[in-house]
Amino acid sequence: MPLPESVDGAAAGASANGAASANGVLHGRKVLITRSPDRAGSLAQALSDAGAEPLLLPLIDFERAADQHALGEALDALAGGRYDWLVVSSITTVRALKAKAAERGAELSALLPPGVRVATIGPSSRRILEAEGIRVDLAPEGSQSAAGLLEVWPEGPRRVLLPQADIADTLLSGGLAAKGAEVDVVTAYRTVDFPARPEERLDTELAKAAAWSATREDELPLLEPVHARGLIDDGALAAVVAASPSAARRIAATLLPLRDCRFIAIGRSTAAEAEALGIGVAATAKEPTPDGIVAALTELFATEGLT
Repeated sequence: MPLPESVDGAAAGASANGAASANGVLHGRKVLITRSPDRAGSLAQALSDAGAEPLLLPLIDFERAADQHALGEALDALAGGRYDWLVVSSITTVRALKAKAAERGAELSALLPPGVRVATIGPSSRRILEAEGIRVDLAPEGSQSAAGLLEVWPEGPRRVLLPQADIADTLLSGGLAAKGAEVDVVTAYRTVDFPARPEERLDTELAKAAAWSATREDELPLLEPVHARGLIDDGALAAVVAASPSAARRIAATLLPLRDCRFIAIGRSTAAEAEALGIGVAATAKEPTPDGIVAALTELFATEGLT
């Protein structure tokens, strides 16, 4: 199956980052990212820096929550001091909250009155929140996941606002409630197949968003499913990365069988979803970050090279 002309030229150019990359185990390996272009930049840059050739097949996207009134009421209650904690479980949640604040002509930080504490589950979300001027009071240092946050969450009665995706499971909300919290869950955004409807797409820019994504996303080879299928059948695709359980579901629906293409999960929940779908998980990132994914890929291929 022939590839778009951009695959060999742009990807190879992006991977030219010196002798260290050229001599690394990822050098020349094609790695498929399943995020939308505006969310793929930081991972593509990390892969490119490691010598890999990042390719892009967007499978999921995000839209505004269908019930904007409920989200607005929740944020009014937050601003009014109803809650002790705001729990942010993803960067997309930050984007949704910032979009809602912008509708009111306000900064995201204006939604938080004095005394409200903020918790999140991973370093990427923490960095984005802090870039938006919001102090993060609690985040796990070990398992950077919902389960990790629950491990460090304090016992006792607390009023918590938990904005989430429409397809989020009950692990986090149920775990917080089990520790004594009064949890109000509100849908902040919808997860949809790529592409989202233009008029509903959640595309609010975040502070210090990956510059590579904004300035070079047009250079990232963009595939159609038929092209990705051809790479898999030809044995030319080294790995595909799933950054969420929903991405794992779309990979299962779109790309199976993966043959010799390795499935890489960003975290344990994504790995568990893949395994439930019958996808073999070759590696799971120890940290849910671009560097964590690159480390998982590097360890995987280095180990394979020794066998």
